[in-house]
Amino acid sequence: MSHIPKKESRFSIVARAKSFNHAWRGIRLFFMSTHNAWIQVCIGALMIGAGIFFAISHYEWIALIFAIGTVLATEAMNTAFEIDIDLTSPEYHPYARDTKDVAAGAVLITTIMASIIGALIFVPKIIALF
Repeated sequence: MSHIPKKESRFSIVARAKSFNHAWRGIRLFFMSTHNAWIQVCIGALMIGAGIFFAISHYEWIALIFAIGTVLATEAMNTAFEIDIDLTSPEYHPYARDTKDVAAGAVLITTIMASIIGALIFVPKIIALF
């Protein structure tokens, strides 16, 4: 049980719309500040193009879209951690470095996972062309 008192509030369409505006702002900031995101989007677009070219199955589309989305979401979280660490620890600190490195490691893990998924989907199809 949480010891934080629950704030009494009524459902508000306006408040929900504002929360979506904050989320869209976050996505814009993410793409404006993260060079790796553009690389990942380009690779994702290539994979989507390959999926169209090879007419992959619905299950393969699910795996592919999940992999692309997971990499982008993890990169966004990594960016959020970096922004927060830069704010809370502007001077060098080994724990700040560790936090950033672990978050970057999470991106690497999801990128490896996405690469394996891509290979499982596309390598057999590429081999079948020859």
